[in-house]
Amino acid sequence: MSVTERDDYFMGLALEYAVEAAAMDEVPVGAVLVGSGNDILAASGNNCIGANDPTGHAEIHVLRAAAKKTANYRLPGTTMYVTLEPCAMCAVAMIQARVERIVFGATDSKTGGLQSMYRIGSDGRLNHSFVITGGVRAVECSLLLKEFFQKRR
Repeated sequence: MSVTERDDYFMGLALEYAVEAAAMDEVPVGAVLVGSGNDILAASGNNCIGANDPTGHAEIHVLRAAAKKTANYRLPGTTMYVTLEPCAMCAVAMIQARVERIVFGATDSKTGGLQSMYRIGSDGRLNHSFVITGGVRAVECSLLLKEFFQKRR
């Protein structure tokens, strides 16, 4: 499986979790954390509203579940697939977890922590950096978010 095929496949799984989040009236963001052997360590969608948890972003759920599963708060060699560019909170959490690579779909011009608003993890100012790949299945990821917010208006 090439990198492109791998990214497309795992982003498709993240999209499935985003759709599940939307079905629960959560902002449709999904995330999947993959180990170096293409094993899925954890996957989740957003759950801020239902859990009354401001940190209930998909990425945070995934990091917590993977750390518990591996019995390690560090997750080296992993790739995070997420349908929306992570916010600053999630980006810093991935720095702390030592995620190796982040692949995201849609950019977030308001709160994007990797490229749109901030350059967390690639600006050289922190003790860890990661490889960032944006725009994977961006049209699908963006459309899901646009449709969700259109229905809420």
